[in-house]
Amino acid sequence: MGRDMATGAISNPDLSDAATRQALEASLRPWIAFLRAHAAVMRRLETELEREQGISLADYDALLQLAMANGKLRMNELADRLLLTRSGASRLVDRLADDGYVERHKCATDARGAYAVLTASGRARLRGAAPTHLRGIDDHFMAVLPPADQAAFTRALEAILAPLEADRPAAEAGH
Repeated sequence: MGRDMATGAISNPDLSDAATRQALEASLRPWIAFLRAHAAVMRRLETELEREQGISLADYDALLQLAMANGKLRMNELADRLLLTRSGASRLVDRLADDGYVERHKCATDARGAYAVLTASGRARLRGAAPTHLRGIDDHFMAVLPPADQAAFTRALEAILAPLEADRPAAEAGH
C-alpha cells in the first residue's frame, strides 16, 4: 500500500489486508458520505415532486434553469446546467415542448444552434411545483445542516468545484 505524502491519500491498496481496508474506508469516508447524501436527497426530492406535483425532478430542474436564465438558454448551455449530454437535454426539451412548457427557437446567428424558451405554461408549472421542491430542500438538506456549518460547507464545495470548472474548457477540448 502506498500513501501520497502530499495528500495522505492511499494509492494502490491491498484490499486483502484488513488494516489497509480500514485505512481506505477512513480515507474515503467524506467521499462516500457525499455520494450517499446526494443520492438520498435527490431520490427524496424526486419522489416528493412526482407524488405531490406529477413532475420529475429533471423536468423541474430544466424549468428552473430556464427561469433563472430569464426564460431562455441555448441548448448546450441548458445541457451544461443540467449536467446532461446535449442529446439528453434535447430529449428532455422535446418532452417539455410536448407538454407546452418549453418552445424551441432557432438561433438567428447560427443555423445549427437552438434555444429552449420557457413558456407561460412552463412558468406556471414551475411556480406550482416550487413549494414542494423548496420544502424538500429545506427539510432534507438545510434543516439537517446546522446554520453555523452552512457557510463552511458551501466554501468546501466551491473549493472543490473551482479548479474543476477552471480546467473544464481545456478538458472538453481534448474530447
